Amino acid sequence: MEAIFGIHAVTSLLERQPEQVISLHLLQGRDDEKLNHILQLAGQVGTRQQFHDRDALDDMVGGLVHQGVVAVCKPLKTYSEQWLFETIAQRADQQKAPLLLVLDGVTDPHNLGAVLRTADAAGADAVILPKDRSATLNATVRKVACGAAEVMPVVSVTNLARTLGELKQHGIWVIGTAGEADQGLYATDMAGPIALVMGAEGKGMRRLTREHCDLLVNLPMAGDVSSLNVSVATGVCLYEAVRQRALL
Repeated sequence: MEAIFGIHAVTSLLERQPEQVISLHLLQGRDDEKLNHILQLAGQVGTRQQFHDRDALDDMVGGLVHQGVVAVCKPLKTYSEQWLFETIAQRADQQKAPLLLVLDGVTDPHNLGAVLRTADAAGADAVILPKDRSATLNATVRKVACGAAEVMPVVSVTNLARTLGELKQHGIWVIGTAGEADQGLYATDMAGPIALVMGAEGKGMRRLTREHCDLLVNLPMAGDVSSLNVSVATGVCLYEAVRQRALL
């Protein structure tokens, strides 16, 4: 079981996946519109509710900022590679180009949460993570994602390089991001079926991951800094794909 906390995160959870919530824990004496909305959502699905003093809620979340609301819920599930390739096949049948996001070694849960939120907003079909050297779908990820972690399919794979090879066999163009790449993002065709690969904070992609990319691209950097935060860079890349697809 996991504790999800914060007004926005718990509201999104109750709106999108109320079956995940086991029990709802609220600050005694609080009475406002946002909390009443949460109570209404919980009442509609019969979620068990308990009221506590602030110290008790603080203990539930280790002293983090909970805004007076904590949901104890089931852990999020991850999706299988079989599901992934079935989804790609469905996209092909529907004549829709898949848009996949691959994260190689993103270990900061705040970054993962922000990336999931952006991937959902950009309409990505799935986010692919390696089982090792990656942040897990914990409470921090879910809070930062603001509901996106509940709806964005996350595929956890044992061997990322092998998965990239299989994606290419299914007609997916694998595009990696690297600061030293010769080709720029905006000169790259991203309107077709692609898997966008983002590297870890600081170190970038691993060697085997890089070798399995069809193409490496860079983001234009006009200032003095040499790189962007991975969640920001992901947003730039995904929305370039969105822009190109809108022109078709």
